[in-house]
Amino acid sequence: MRIPPPDHSLLQFLRTALQVHHRFISGSLSRAESPVYVIGNPSADLDSIISSLVYSYFANNRVPRDYPRPHVPVINLDNVSAGPELRRLRPEFIKALELSKRDVGESFEGPVLKEYFLTVADFATQIKGREGGQIQADSVLVDWNALPVRSSDDRSGKGSLPGLPVEFTVLGCIDHHVDEQFLPPIAGTQPNLVAPTGSCSSLVISELEKMGIWQKSQAASADEEQLAKLALGPILIDTENLQSKHKVTNFDTSARDFLLPKATTTDASWDVDDFYNEIFEAKQNSLELLTVDEIFGRDYKEWAEKPSSSTDQTPLQIGICSVVKSIPWIVRKAGDSHVFINCLKSFASERKLDLVAVMTAFTSKDGQFSRELLVWGLNRGGENAVKTFKSNASSELGLEAWKSLDGDHYAQDIEDTISTPENGSHLWVQTNLAKTRKQVAPLVRAAAASL
Repeated sequence: MRIPPPDHSLLQFLRTALQVHHRFISGSLSRAESPVYVIGNPSADLDSIISSLVYSYFANNRVPRDYPRPHVPVINLDNVSAGPELRRLRPEFIKALELSKRDVGESFEGPVLKEYFLTVADFATQIKGREGGQIQADSVLVDWNALPVRSSDDRSGKGSLPGLPVEFTVLGCIDHHVDEQFLPPIAGTQPNLVAPTGSCSSLVISELEKMGIWQKSQAASADEEQLAKLALGPILIDTENLQSKHKVTNFDTSARDFLLPKATTTDASWDVDDFYNEIFEAKQNSLELLTVDEIFGRDYKEWAEKPSSSTDQTPLQIGICSVVKSIPWIVRKAGDSHVFINCLKSFASERKLDLVAVMTAFTSKDGQFSRELLVWGLNRGGENAVKTFKSNASSELGLEAWKSLDGDHYAQDIEDTISTPENGSHLWVQTNLAKTRKQVAPLVRAAAASL
């Protein structure tokens, strides 16, 4: 069964979604009238944010079929409110919005963002001091498949976000990461797709088409055209403009074929390569405006892993930072290697990490796409996990002795200060370029779990 597309713009939907959210937290809506919160992962990258927006827009008051409910997208930033800071910290998202906007009258300046978007930090502030205990709400997860705070150890699909007193019941999921064994069987009327692909947005398109709520066609309304351009953004960015042989899957190419005719409905001269290049440039330049601590936290994910031999079941806390610049670039930003390592230690200490890793992906001085991997065990448990990881994963990841691929400035200083196994830290060049955090994180976690 096909359902007619929405007859409102993205901004109209976002304003209405926020109104529904405020009515819900004020207690004026029953559970049956309550919204479904569509929550992206805590790295809040372009793919995560746009996946939640696009799915929410088309699912709003159309899913589930038997009793449609409003859907509210949530940007999973727990320390950033919608507004100027969102624009500063996620400029590539704002660039994608601006390049896809339906008309010149739509503005995405910093203060205006509060009218459209909800972050986890906003959510927490809005319900602070609210009487009645923990709120119960429903959710759909996109670009991840497990909430970080589980309400029980079984596959209940119930859990919460750190610092947010809301227990979510997960109704559906669209994701391209390793299955975290969190979700129960999902009802047929909710999205249910966990599969490897370059971009989660590609899976969102697949699910929307399968559910009959966004149909493939050569033409589109002005509203659909805007959403098609927006959805293309993360697909292009995450697959290097669909040129990465390591990342592109049939889901990605099918999504491109679905979206491109819609994106060019009113302007056949619209250039997808220019669109990609502008968003890519915004992402590449985004770190210039950030502190070193913000660089580590910009694309960050965290896990708790229980060692199999642990008698007290104390989990090891693991955090992995992904950065689109080289280690030497971050060191230059910090000032020197000692400041860099102190910043990373402070970042890890604030989050009570036992092991922290920094993965870099950048273009080297000779124009080649490159990766580096820094892994640091901050205590005995973390050091043991690093040793196991090194033994088990070096061959698979193609880890080689580090050398600067981004100029020689600070190179010796970096080797002497950062790559110091006696202090539990190891820095490598990662030659297997196909292995992103989606593949590296399970290897680190497995090493911790094997202790």
